[in-house]
Amino acid sequence: MTLTTTPYGSRATASEVLDGVDLSGRRMIVTGGASGLGLETVRALAGAGAQVTVATRNPAAAEPLVKELPGIRTAALDLSDLASVRAFCAEWNGPLDGLVANAGVMMLPTRQVNAQGWEMQLATNYLGHFALALGLRTALQAAENPRVTVVSSGAQLRAGVDFDDPQFEHHPYDPFLAYAQSKTADVLLAVGISRRWAEHGITANACAPGWIHTNLTRHLDRATMQALGAMDADGNLLTPAHYKTPAQGAATTVLLAASPLLDGVNGRYFEDNQESEVVDGGPDVMAGVARWSVDPAAADRLWDHALPVAG
Repeated sequence: MTLTTTPYGSRATASEVLDGVDLSGRRMIVTGGASGLGLETVRALAGAGAQVTVATRNPAAAEPLVKELPGIRTAALDLSDLASVRAFCAEWNGPLDGLVANAGVMMLPTRQVNAQGWEMQLATNYLGHFALALGLRTALQAAENPRVTVVSSGAQLRAGVDFDDPQFEHHPYDPFLAYAQSKTADVLLAVGISRRWAEHGITANACAPGWIHTNLTRHLDRATMQALGAMDADGNLLTPAHYKTPAQGAATTVLLAASPLLDGVNGRYFEDNQESEVVDGGPDVMAGVARWSVDPAAADRLWDHALPVAG
């Protein structure tokens, strides 16, 4: 398989990736679009002319963005609450050109579960977005060349989905393994959509934004931040060379969501604005997409596991 390449380097910004792209009349949803990577994703898409709905637990947080850019609207959405997801989908009217599954939680220090008993990172990062995509499938089908973009993470290299104990009911809860599993599940969501909905003209891809200072890392302890080189001994944030700005981190997201360079590309994983090589996952692997993250059988199994809950 030939990997998809683009002319954009790892430090390109979201606005640079969409420079010259006209998204006028295209309607898009960005989950978690009120801050961090989501905010920069919304800025770039709206700056190219798209009508963007910021789907967030706290719509008031997006009001400054609404005032900043035309064509922005907000809507309440709590991905950990399937009732909230269903209400959001019920209120959506008309075609949907792009769904950007950006929102997420990372390394909750203690095990929490949602109303369905799903571990909260898997419930929010995967199950909520799965239910959202299912609920909006008809709207996606009504659009021309609709795309689903799922924001994953390099953490998918560290763990596959544990189908025997996905909710950590029988093994000690590990915050990082739970996060890694949820990010693998995100890639499998894109693979699953690509396998089932391509006949309806819907494509789906996943990406890793890289290391960035955002609210997502709020649960990381000081020792972890220091190990990453992102905090000094006094607790002050540092920005090591491998970190990106939020605008740079959002570049791969908008590439998948809206660039004509990705027309027809389906079921793939990207980082640094390039398609990634499939590799064996493990503790020392730093780049690529793990085989378990793009395994069609795992994608089908996860889909079937989640469908009775989310459908």
